[in-house]
Amino acid sequence: MRPAFFCLLMGYAVSQLAVQLGLSYQGDADRVVTRVSSWEDADNSSLVFVERSEQMVRLVSIGRAGCVIAPDAAPPAEGTCILSPNPKLDFARAAEILSPRIQGKGSVHPTAVISPRAVVGRQVDIGPWVHIDEGASIGDGCVIEARVCLGANCRLGTHCILHAGVVLYPGVQLGHRVTLHSGVVVGADGFGYVWDGTKQVKFPQTGQVIVEDDVEVGANTTIDRGSLGITRIGSGTKIDNLVQVAHNVQIGKGVVIAAQTGISGSTVIEDFAVIGGQVGFGDHARVESRAVIGSKAGILPGKIVRGGETYWGIPIRPLREYKRLNALFGRLPEIKAEIDKLKAKLARLEHEFRDGQQ
Repeated sequence: MRPAFFCLLMGYAVSQLAVQLGLSYQGDADRVVTRVSSWEDADNSSLVFVERSEQMVRLVSIGRAGCVIAPDAAPPAEGTCILSPNPKLDFARAAEILSPRIQGKGSVHPTAVISPRAVVGRQVDIGPWVHIDEGASIGDGCVIEARVCLGANCRLGTHCILHAGVVLYPGVQLGHRVTLHSGVVVGADGFGYVWDGTKQVKFPQTGQVIVEDDVEVGANTTIDRGSLGITRIGSGTKIDNLVQVAHNVQIGKGVVIAAQTGISGSTVIEDFAVIGGQVGFGDHARVESRAVIGSKAGILPGKIVRGGETYWGIPIRPLREYKRLNALFGRLPEIKAEIDKLKAKLARLEHEFRDGQQ
């Protein structure tokens, strides 16, 4: 296998891609791949992957794809392959190489409204009907798509991507390489009111939102500003679509939060926690580092979820306990029937005992 260290306009030679991934390869070093795809959509310029299933590994022999990222523990006998200890992870890494993050080129649409008191960095793309208020600052290489609204004194780091319809309220701060998908709203007022006996009086919502580097936020997610302090999203955290993050929430680094989760005010989620879809958090809850919370779980206000374990259920329980209780819940009709029989038998014995004493 001779090396071929070159990159065509729309693709990479297998040998070059393997070098960039730090992996070995077999087969045609000069084969060029231009995109990642599923097996069903693959062609001779596609990169696909298989995991450790023998059934999937056998698909390599079909030869439909240009190159396969395959398990190095069980390499296929033929075909052009990049060999990996973790094919799915290295497939994702390869996708970033084949489809690199978009960067601005300095295009500004004539319909954009940009305050003369805003600061716009170099090579920033600004799309149609964008509004950028006074005091806003945008770092180099950002992409601001159509109808994005940046409030006064917002601050964006370099190479951020704000997709169409994103709204940043005044004072929001984004780190570097932050991606906000369409419809994300950051910095709206938190939901805080005080009852005075006749009506709800709004509690001040004057804090900030800080979103750190390499955060990605899915479509139509909302992140409220702190009431008096800061709502913070830690570096590398990934938040899905339709998530609500309330005021003063603190989310650590590398956290993953799936869709339709609701996080009440002043909740703390520590580093590298994993939160499933439709999880509900009461206020002032705390999730310790590396805890995993399954879908539709419910966390009571003030609850501490210990780190390094998997949890499920409403109210939340360790998974092993949840499974045990769930098995019992499934037997409730049988258990009730047994109890009813025992109660009837006990009633007969009591009746016979009374009759025997008379």
